[in-house]
Amino acid sequence: MKDCVFLVADTNMEATFRGFLERENFHLSLGVCPFDFDVIVESRNDPGVYKYGHELLVPYQKTHRYAVVALDQAWDGAPAGHKIEEEIRGNLIGSGWAVDACAVIVIDPELEAWIWQDSPHLETAFRFNSAKHGAGLRDWLKGKGLWPEGAAKPPDPKGAVEKTLRFTRIPRSSALYKQITSRVSIRNCEDPAFLKLKETLQNWFPA
Repeated sequence: MKDCVFLVADTNMEATFRGFLERENFHLSLGVCPFDFDVIVESRNDPGVYKYGHELLVPYQKTHRYAVVALDQAWDGAPAGHKIEEEIRGNLIGSGWAVDACAVIVIDPELEAWIWQDSPHLETAFRFNSAKHGAGLRDWLKGKGLWPEGAAKPPDPKGAVEKTLRFTRIPRSSALYKQITSRVSIRNCEDPAFLKLKETLQNWFPA
């Protein structure tokens, strides 16, 4: 039996999780023991995860000890974040997962909140030439009104990604997300949803 299955809402989220979890000695950064895992993608994106995720994960009760469901909070018709979590978790338990063997991670507002750090790895991934533009990426976004002084990350993380990609003229891709999350510091990510994921994995797989 494998250790954990991750159900995510799209290929960008899959790439983000793989970037974090497939890096060398990832368990040391997370403060856990090594564990094996699978990542599966719900083709209907966040609404599909919300409505049908528990059904998709039923067969994995026989093959995996734990299950994590991850999705964005911001999508058309989405209820409040705590309602999303409560309903999915209730469905998981109702479909057969043990209370302490499943977790729901709702990223507020969306996945891009996990990738923003004041890190040179972002400039490399976005091909942002700070010498050419006379400012680092964070200061450039600050000048565009997208990253306020003192904020840990842009308040509109997806908008900041899109603005940067348009400026550097590179396409959005899953590979970009994986490149970033395979290199940025896990310890510097202060997003509440990521910290919840980290704490959950630490409880399931203590070092």
